[in-house]
This record gives sequence, structure tokens and C-alpha cells, in this order.
Amino acid sequence: MNQRGPKIPPVVVTDAQRAVLEGWVRRRSTAQALAQRSRIVLECAQGHSIMEVSRRLGIAPDTVRTWRRRFLERGPDGLCDEPRPGVPWKITDADVERVIVKTLEEKPANATHWSTRSMAAATGMSQSAISRIWRAFALAPHRSQTFKLSTDPLFIDKVRDVVGLYLDPPEKALVLCVDEKSQIQALDRSQPVLPMMPGVPERRSHDYVRAGTTTLFAALEVATGKVIGSLHRRHRATEFKKFLIKLDKEVPSDCEVHLILDNYATHKTPVIKKWLLAHPHFHLHFTPTGSSWLNLVERWFAELTSKKLRRGVHRSVQALERDLHAWLADWNENPRPFTWTKTADEILDKVATYCKRISDSGH
Repeated sequence: MNQRGPKIPPVVVTDAQRAVLEGWVRRRSTAQALAQRSRIVLECAQGHSIMEVSRRLGIAPDTVRTWRRRFLERGPDGLCDEPRPGVPWKITDADVERVIVKTLEEKPANATHWSTRSMAAATGMSQSAISRIWRAFALAPHRSQTFKLSTDPLFIDKVRDVVGLYLDPPEKALVLCVDEKSQIQALDRSQPVLPMMPGVPERRSHDYVRAGTTTLFAALEVATGKVIGSLHRRHRATEFKKFLIKLDKEVPSDCEVHLILDNYATHKTPVIKKWLLAHPHFHLHFTPTGSSWLNLVERWFAELTSKKLRRGVHRSVQALERDLHAWLADWNENPRPFTWTKTADEILDKVATYCKRISDSGH
């Protein structure tokens, strides 16, 4: 007579439990181990034997038995990992609060900001504990950012004016962002540049030889990204007038031209005002004082600097100007406009938030 072992109870999954298990299987953020355990239970609930589930999922039969039993005993909670043995957490909430308050409200006696080592020495905690606390609360004393609030009394009006041109330009009008990148230096390294090699980046000497400077006048068309530019050795109202004359020749004669520029003195001289009176289809819109970030052409200048000037080597001003002309022509073959997304209200709300964080700001 054959002896049989104890009968294995079937796995019964309720609708609520099935929804939880299937959610763990489908969710991308679920740990792989938990997803696999959920598959085991769902397969067993379909009436498959332990050996068949083992074969279908490619895992050991003992693994199937373990999680099948855990589910029968405690349901879906039994599939989660139990707390592992180890040393209990010794840092209390008061310790965490003390570190945060010290980080935000105090400075070390011999430095401008805390480091993990100096904070550990000041609090009697380990350096790794300080690092974990700072990461948990997104504190980074070693980092800093810069900002500048405009003191222009017409700041709000100018922001609304310029942003309005970006987001809702007038019909049959051309919006150009105009500025000068002055004092572009033709720099030659004191020694030859060593080219990049596998495992070795390009290397250049830290010192350089100046060969002269030039100034780039540029007008970025907001709608298309096309740039009209000209180079001049000097940066005066005379050169700016020449640039305006060039713009007048290159833009369509039957449309209004709106120029967005900063408050540089060369833009407001009597010579420029006289020229504008003779060309009434040109309209000037000034950005607030100290707010060059509002001029989109500055973003184009950043592209020029990072891709051409910062690592460029030029032995003469003529070579620098040839490179600038070539880069400008290449850009205009496939112009890429910069899209402004922030509304004036969003900008002003953010500025108001900064003002509230500054004591005695006067804004």
C-alpha cells in the first residue's frame, strides 16, 4: 500500500489580492524579486503544480514552495522582504534636526561653508551619517548659485513688453533680438594643442597669447532662428548705426521691425535716435537693467562660445573673423529657433519669491 504525504492546500486568490499581485507584476518600479514572487502565486492560483511552475518560470522548486507557503500564511504581505537583522539605527530624530539646523543657520569658524568632515567634528557624528542626512534633505553646502535682481523702476512693464513679443508677436512684424558680443579675443596657445587619444582628452596649455579683439553685432530672428551679423573692430554708436543700416537692407521693407536690446549707451545716442526717426518702421524694446537673460540672442551667444570660441585657437584677428563668418553662415543654413516658454506672470512670481527670501531687499 502506497503512503502519501500531506495534501497540499490549493492557492486561492481573491479579486482584491489578484489586483495587488498583477499590479506588482506590471509596475516598472516594482523590485524584480517581488514581481517574480507575484508571478509564482498567480501561476499556482491557476492550478499548476509546483514542478510545472518551476519549469514555466525557470526557478527552483524550493523557491516556489517557499513563496507559495508564505502567501497562504499571510497573503500578499508575506511576499515582501522581512526586516533583516543588524545594528539598530543609532541616530535619533533630534540628532537629524540638530544637523539640519546647524547646516542652515550656522557657519564653521574657519570656513565659509560646512563640509562633511567639519560637520562631523562639530556634531560628534560620523562623516557618512552627515552625508546621508544631507542627501535625504537635499542639502549641498559646497554648492552655490548666483542671481541678480534688477533695480529698474520699469522692470514689470519691460518684462511684460518683451515676453509679450516672444509669446504673441504682432502680425506682419519681424521680432529681432539684438546685442553685441564685444571684445572677442583672438587667442593662440603658447604651445601646440595635443590632440585627443584613447583614454586621454585633448590638452592645451593654460596660458595663451593675445592677438587682438573684434566685436560681433548679431540680430536673432525669434520666429526662425536666423541670425544677421556683422563684425567691427570697435564698439561705438557709429558701428551700431552701420549694423542698423545692414538690418534695414536685409529685412523685408513691408513689415514692422521690433528690436529687443539692452540699455547700453550706444543704443540711445542722438545719432541712433536721429536714424530711428528717419526709419519709423523700426521699434526698440529695452530689457530691464541687469536682465540680459531676457534677450534670446544671449542664448545664441552661449552656443557660439561653447562650440567655437572657448576651445578655439586663432593666431590673428583676421583668422578669428573668418571663423566667425563661417560659423554664422553654417548656422543660417539650418537655423534653430529658441522657444520662450515662461509667461510674464511666471517670471514676476519667481522674482517675488526671491524678494521675500531677501531681508531688506527694497523691492
